[in-house]
Amino acid sequence: MSQRKRLSASQSKAANQRSKAESDDEEDAFTQPSLSQVQRAKESFTPIQIDRKVAEVVQFILIKDQRKIPIRRADIAKHVIKEYRAIHQDIMKRVIHTFDQVFGLKLVEIDPKSHLYILVNKLDALPEEPVSLIPANPKHGLLFTILSVIFMKGGVVKEALVWGFLKKLRVDPGERHDIFGDVKKLVTDEFVRQKYLEYVRIPHTEPMEFELRWGVRADKEINKMKLLEIVGKLFDQEPTSWTQQYREATAAGSQSQR
Repeated sequence: MSQRKRLSASQSKAANQRSKAESDDEEDAFTQPSLSQVQRAKESFTPIQIDRKVAEVVQFILIKDQRKIPIRRADIAKHVIKEYRAIHQDIMKRVIHTFDQVFGLKLVEIDPKSHLYILVNKLDALPEEPVSLIPANPKHGLLFTILSVIFMKGGVVKEALVWGFLKKLRVDPGERHDIFGDVKKLVTDEFVRQKYLEYVRIPHTEPMEFELRWGVRADKEINKMKLLEIVGKLFDQEPTSWTQQYREATAAGSQSQR
């Protein structure tokens, strides 16, 4: 076996060991406590202490969410909940309630297996006018534009189509942009890690080709009917003009209300 292969095997083994350790840590952190353990924990902490811990968890999640990277439940336990683990369920219920009632946000578990969470702000109040590439947050404008293209093209598009569309808007993925920097990295790395987009290789393509789809965060946050209404205004048409998209938007709206 060559040195490179041995190194690769060693790195893969180390990565698997780290992943297993993280999984073990999470299992230890969230093993279901007995009723007696929960009761003892509740008696050990004052209401003020529990209130403070709830506030700490809320603050931790808000800070983590600034990067829009999914938040691991194990990290919440390790860095914030700590000795309050026996009553973590009660704490998290209050955290969820606080986000809902105080911040108008929803804490959503997007991966039940890995226990990853995101904060969702339902974009029911999307702007009445079409989104510009230079809104208050330019990156959001670019993202919304890409999501619109994907949605109107049936939910999946080759990346070449997206790059071609952006070039028409003078946003060239092959050149460094004054506002967005490395456009291709922003779209295929940052937006993907934030779960707004999925960047998937198309099988059996040579040279390799990739396609873009909506990510789970986009599905949770973006109101497809509002998006379709904005596109309709751009083309001076009713949303019902696009039968497939209108049907999908209606179905998505019905699901979100359940």
